[in-house]
Amino acid sequence: MSDRFVVLSGCSGGGKSTLLNELRRRGHATFDEPGRRIVQEETVKGGTALPWVDLEAFARRAIEVALNDREEARDQTGWVFFDRGLVDAVTALNYFSTEPSTKRLGLTHRYHPTVFFTPPWPEIYHPDAERKLGWEEAVAEYERLAKAYPKLGYRIVILPKVSVEQRADAVLTELVTSQRWTADTVR
Repeated sequence: MSDRFVVLSGCSGGGKSTLLNELRRRGHATFDEPGRRIVQEETVKGGTALPWVDLEAFARRAIEVALNDREEARDQTGWVFFDRGLVDAVTALNYFSTEPSTKRLGLTHRYHPTVFFTPPWPEIYHPDAERKLGWEEAVAEYERLAKAYPKLGYRIVILPKVSVEQRADAVLTELVTSQRWTADTVR
């Protein structure tokens, strides 16, 4: 487990990528959402591992990308932020696949115990070329993830609907506070 690896998850269109960009601007290592990168790659090459064509292939590819991101992150120092992570991809595969659960991946490859969730926020939600999910689908995905993370032992902090700067401050404050709490309980 790496307590330096911090996941931003939650609702599609809830501001995760904007928050990630703010954390990057502040000098933190970041990894963009695997799903968006896969859609971009598949679109360029005419592939079919797209969530609206072959969701199972898309989820399998997202697992692969998330594992590669974790490996690459090992070389980074300090906090490393991920716009979605392995648990998101495993949750999607488990929901849409008839295969046995891949929960072991989520248990083996751990992130920081606190996961930051962007809640459903209809005022900022908008589909685009890479996110064709409708509002109801986005909320359903959020609900699945809100159940999956705690089942794997993660604590969810739901971010407030405030400016991106305030959200970044909230994330960093929570991480420092949880780090202090952990150090104090070990003594």
